[in-house]
Amino acid sequence: MFQIFVDSAANLPAVIAKQYNINVISFINLIDGKEVTCYNPELSLEEERQKGTEYYNAMRKGCEIKTGLISTATFEEQFQKAFEEDQDVLYFSLSKNISGNFNSARLAAEEVLSKHTNGCKIRLIDSLNASLAQGILAIYASIMREKGMEIDEVADFLETCVGKMNGVFTVGDLKYLSRTGRIKGSVATIGNMLKIKPILRGDKDGYIVTYKKVRGRKAALNTLVDLVCNNIVEPEKQIIGIAHADAYEDSLYVMDKIQERIKVRDFINTSYDFCTGSHVGPDTIALFFIGNDRELANE
Repeated sequence: MFQIFVDSAANLPAVIAKQYNINVISFINLIDGKEVTCYNPELSLEEERQKGTEYYNAMRKGCEIKTGLISTATFEEQFQKAFEEDQDVLYFSLSKNISGNFNSARLAAEEVLSKHTNGCKIRLIDSLNASLAQGILAIYASIMREKGMEIDEVADFLETCVGKMNGVFTVGDLKYLSRTGRIKGSVATIGNMLKIKPILRGDKDGYIVTYKKVRGRKAALNTLVDLVCNNIVEPEKQIIGIAHADAYEDSLYVMDKIQERIKVRDFINTSYDFCTGSHVGPDTIALFFIGNDRELANE
């Protein structure tokens, strides 16, 4: 048997993580110098959404936010506990081309494996993406585990899904993208004035890139819906992820529009995790689904 781990950037609601027996290792942010743990395992969906509203309202008011990596020591402690229970470890990471988290986990895995000779394994899967792109893969791993599949069989299959798991999103205010260097400050200012909304995605190498630009929020939301409906494969077998940074009404809109066009197995609709959400800002909304690949068509 094996244990499944994600970092809190995987954006799994606490109730879902419990349902599928997935371990969540939390990032810690600093808000105006005060530590905030990004994941609370005891919150309901409603409580998580309320915490999200508070967090993104603080961003709107200009609070100072700092993010950092999960330490190698933290990963080592968690992996060590699994080994002490004679359990293998399967970890789904935030893209190494977005964060250094994968490398922290890799170093921890090497250290734990060097101390143990009980035959337990550690498999690390770089999602080459973020948010529910990680979380949904972890859910599929849990379902496969319940069917009695072993870690290597599960990991080998889900590694083939990484390049098919798409994440597409739009933001509310371009200034947050300019702060992270994704666009120039002058471009953000002009774009906000003209109500230009970028459609962004995770590319096949795990970088966040601009897919196209549209004018107006509603056009951006409809483009996200089109990208899902035109590129998803076997939607009736899929869980579609929706993550929003205090944009709940917009998340319901895109969910309804998708359901009008395709039959979906299920949705996860949740508040955007604080770690990655701090880099894209309030009113961001992102959708996650499996297609044939990450080369999206919008027609």
